Amino acid sequence: MCSKCIMNSDLIIIYSILGILVFAFGISIGSFLNVLIYRIPRKIDFIKGRSFCPSCEHSLAAKDLIPIFSWLSLKAKCRYCKAKISARYPALEMACGIAAVLLFSFFEPLHAVFCFALFCVLLCITMIDADTQEIPDSLNIAVAVLAVLSIWLFPGPDLLSRGIGILSVSLLLLIISLFIDGAFGGGDIKLMAAAGLLLGWQGNIVAFFIGILLGGFYGIYLLAKRKKGRKEHFAFGPCLCVGIFAALLCADRIIDWYLSFF
Repeated sequence: MCSKCIMNSDLIIIYSILGILVFAFGISIGSFLNVLIYRIPRKIDFIKGRSFCPSCEHSLAAKDLIPIFSWLSLKAKCRYCKAKISARYPALEMACGIAAVLLFSFFEPLHAVFCFALFCVLLCITMIDADTQEIPDSLNIAVAVLAVLSIWLFPGPDLLSRGIGILSVSLLLLIISLFIDGAFGGGDIKLMAAAGLLLGWQGNIVAFFIGILLGGFYGIYLLAKRKKGRKEHFAFGPCLCVGIFAALLCADRIIDWYLSFF
């Protein structure tokens, strides 16, 4: 076997091992996010106290806390009360594992860590808003903190663009909500202000545009399935979160594509 082939096989083994480690890291973070998503809206301390079954409140053993695999081994039922465990838990863990692998595959380590951190915060916002139609201030603050860190860590929008970005969408949402009761929640407004600090005004508009499109399609789906009436509200935060993350990754490409039509 030639030396080049040996080197290539060694690289494949190394990258495979790294991929497995990154995936394990991702699903472990996903497991912690499940804790946050459950505890933050209920005002339960997520630092202290052991994990417990939401149905019987029995403390869980270490063997019950292995991401994905515990759910599979328990056949989606609590070991103690046999209550059904939602597939959402392993699905979220899997999503974090896949996201971690993809981000670390396409970006430099520091950039990948930053993007993954934002992905995790936005995922928490998505799930909590979907459950409660509220976005906790602590998570919007987390987005803002990441935005501030990005100013020093990465090249991106200048400070003027970021400053305008804070108001570019959030001010519009605030004005609309003043005239149309319940059109947008305070959490949505704060989220887009934090996103503006991160993305700059152009990126923030892209994020909002994607969110509006997704929200429109989802609203049509709910009306078609008669799951919501015309005057009923649904969580808009998840749509905004998708838009924010998409804008973080490819806002420039989307803007260039849009301008190519003119």
